[in-house]
Amino acid sequence: MQVRSQISMVFHLDKCIGCHTCSVACKNIWTDRKGAEYMWWNNVETKPGTGFPTKWEDQEKYKGGFEKNAAGELEIKSTSKTKIVPNIFHNPHMPSMDDYYEPWTYDYQNLFNAKEGSDQPTAEPISMIDGKKIDVQSGPNWDDDLGGSPIYAENDPNLEGLTEEQRLQLSSVERLVFFYLPRICNHCLNPCCVASCPSGALYKRGEDGIVLIDQKKCRAWRSCVAACPYKKTYFNWFTGKSEKCILCFPRLETGQAPACFHSCVGRIRYLGVLLYDAEKLEEVAKLPDDELVEGQRDMILDPHDPEVIAEAMKNGVSEGVIEAAQNSPVYKFVIEWKIALPPHIEFRTLPMLFYVPPMSPVQASKVEDTITHNSENLFHDIDDSRVPMKFLANLFGAGHEGVVRYALAKQKAVRWHRRAETVGDIDRETADRMLREANCTREEAEAIYKLTALCKFEDRFVIPPMHREQAIEMMKEPHEHREEVGFGFVGAPRRGV
Repeated sequence: MQVRSQISMVFHLDKCIGCHTCSVACKNIWTDRKGAEYMWWNNVETKPGTGFPTKWEDQEKYKGGFEKNAAGELEIKSTSKTKIVPNIFHNPHMPSMDDYYEPWTYDYQNLFNAKEGSDQPTAEPISMIDGKKIDVQSGPNWDDDLGGSPIYAENDPNLEGLTEEQRLQLSSVERLVFFYLPRICNHCLNPCCVASCPSGALYKRGEDGIVLIDQKKCRAWRSCVAACPYKKTYFNWFTGKSEKCILCFPRLETGQAPACFHSCVGRIRYLGVLLYDAEKLEEVAKLPDDELVEGQRDMILDPHDPEVIAEAMKNGVSEGVIEAAQNSPVYKFVIEWKIALPPHIEFRTLPMLFYVPPMSPVQASKVEDTITHNSENLFHDIDDSRVPMKFLANLFGAGHEGVVRYALAKQKAVRWHRRAETVGDIDRETADRMLREANCTREEAEAIYKLTALCKFEDRFVIPPMHREQAIEMMKEPHEHREEVGFGFVGAPRRGV
């Protein structure tokens, strides 16, 4: 057992209001400079929709992540030893400016200094790259709140496997239904960006697993941009270096939450430490798609287990980090309650950002049922929700509906339980039956409710102490004692603890 610590995250989608406050906070701190205008390390997408960059989930187009070859071994989809040099001038799987958008500003001088006339002066849009006037056609959240439109919703890659009726349901403006999906770098356990870098510029920090880029080593190969299946690595055209979300590690090192977490209006974000067994990494990454979610859960270790604690301390994990893991809200959501799921785990990078899938809104027919006090129909059945189960399974379960259905059923049971406790229009017996069917107790339902609705800052963000001096010493250890991260193909050392 090789116990490692990993900073991990949970986003509760049932609470996200799509305000983009997180995106603006991140933009103002990290990407408000030349060459980074088009970068959004944090962005919020409307689902169903095509996202940013356009159709980033379509790996037939972008070839991101890993795939298993005929021998059952993992390979990087986008690049290899034989492809790296031919692709240096044109990588066919890397997003283009059209897939992102051409960043623009406005000609304010024309507005401020216009001569007196009969018409109101305007500030025309101009490109932030070449300064020329442009006709704006897209943006980072161009399809925001338009998830039901046929232009965007019909092109969502997660619609694969849905029936024609389900597709029409999602794309009909009359039955508009969507939810918001905030995205940052997942800081994966098996990051494809790290494995693809010929220069060895990308690495996982040994003390907390945050994936970073060494700007001094980056040589603008841009393999990481194509290899990341979530398209959260970007190329700065001005500096000639790749950049990505750094999880605000300077803030974490001083006990502060990342900027996007701290600014979140809906309080949907949780951050904590997970302990995992690094020896299982390759084994789990090779599992069949329908076993990946449970396989990743099996990698995550119980921080209260004396054997795990002993092995963790043996590997240099401090007592403070272990204590933080024991109080981690992420561990509760992912392991204890099993209601938080990884996005597109079929890409086999083992993301460390998890999502609590959203409940669909109550339909009008159900509201009518409440008037007649028909408590059995107060909320819709999980399989009758306006967002089809198959769509959510493609997004959060590698197509496996069972894990998504379990998470939604438990959330529904918590709603019934709290309704019985506070409103009283559901009898206690019915609420208890719903809890049993969802494999949930009253105590667990109360714990989920409290961490979801009543949590304080210190409950949502359990930030471990950052012992930088100790971490630096760990990075100096001989290579044979360090975790190998990813499945690299070039001679550059794979970075880790």
